[in-house]
Amino acid sequence: MAELPDFSDLRALYVNCTLKRSPEKSHTQGLIDASVALMREHRVQVDDLRFVDVDVATGVYPDMREHGWPADDWPEEVWPRVEAADILVVGGPIWLGDNSSITKKFIERLYAMSGETNDRGQYVYYGKVGGAIITGNEDGIKHCAQNILYSLQHIGYSIPPGADAGWIGEAGPGPSYLDPGSGGPENDFTNRNTTFMTYNLLHLARLLKDAGGFPVGGNVRSEWDHGEHYGFEANPEYR
Repeated sequence: MAELPDFSDLRALYVNCTLKRSPEKSHTQGLIDASVALMREHRVQVDDLRFVDVDVATGVYPDMREHGWPADDWPEEVWPRVEAADILVVGGPIWLGDNSSITKKFIERLYAMSGETNDRGQYVYYGKVGGAIITGNEDGIKHCAQNILYSLQHIGYSIPPGADAGWIGEAGPGPSYLDPGSGGPENDFTNRNTTFMTYNLLHLARLLKDAGGFPVGGNVRSEWDHGEHYGFEANPEYR
């Protein structure tokens, strides 16, 4: 294998959006663990969260306690972990051909912070890298992944090539990823995609970190608000 950069100063957060609370077995966690093992092999600082285990309110504001909810673990328990991570991987199951309700809830709370800015005046997720891991026993890996990855790039994450991986068994009732005889952990297609995704996340995070973040130029909100429109002309003459 070609010599790789030092990834040991990178931080990754894997958020498992299974519907199952700990310690119930999560098949999504099984595939997440395969990617996590590669990250840790390269001394990346990995954090892991099962989102259903925390008491996070539903909504699209930074602190839903300010909007009538009695409790919200997002501001103190979850957001600091998201903010600290150079790499975010959202994992979840397929239900009815789509992402789980927990996945949707997590993305909505990410969206709640998308108006915040980093120390360069860009939106807060600029310079961070995102990926997706999907499991299930029905079709929908690409649909679920494209929904997650579109959402992440829309709020500011950078998405590398091959930024998703997944496993589905035979369509219909049957074994899930970690069930004996499923063939999931041995599936070459899934293992290849998981490996490529993991390294591509690392490579893009390394490039961005070495560059000091995503380049500044034409994308600073405070400058736009103060009249710097970077050459954009509103209602230009027809040409």
